[in-house]
Amino acid sequence: MFAIVRTGGKQYRVAAGDIIAVEKLVGEAGDKVTFDDVLLAGDGDKIADTKGLKVTGEIVAQEKGEKVIIFKKRRRHNYRRKNGHRQQHTVVSITAVGSSKAAKKAAPKKEAAKPAEESKAAAKPAAEKKDAPAKKAPAKKAAAKTEDKPAPAKKAAAKKPAAKKPAAKKPAAKKPAAKKED
Repeated sequence: MFAIVRTGGKQYRVAAGDIIAVEKLVGEAGDKVTFDDVLLAGDGDKIADTKGLKVTGEIVAQEKGEKVIIFKKRRRHNYRRKNGHRQQHTVVSITAVGSSKAAKKAAPKKEAAKPAEESKAAAKPAAEKKDAPAKKAPAKKAAAKTEDKPAPAKKAAAKKPAAKKPAAKKPAAKKPAAKKED
């Protein structure tokens, strides 16, 4: 089965066992990566439904790409600039394309969520008791905020004294003219 996945603003055609280099992803070698943005999936000639389909992979390495040289020149102006850049990318090995492995991993998470919901249900009576004092506290904060709002308005209404203008410069003293000799 193959899939077309979008990541880093690019699209990649992947299948289980493929190794691809994508834009830099957060993680270290050995970390698991899941691509949720699957645009198309299929098996041979048949196209499969992409709803809920995920592509999983494992980070192999964090690397830099080949060096790209940027050279700028403006003729007859003695202007030359040379610059280089190496783009960071992540090498990913695709482990599964929409297989049951991803579904099995998702199922335990849902089971873990159920006990959390039960604990929330048990905590609701205690939470209701806490809600009454909690409602009073925000009201005080709201009152404090309303008191703060007029205060800045009063400050804005008060005018600051105008800045003093610098005194006018006095003209420089005139020098007597030099005497001409005959």
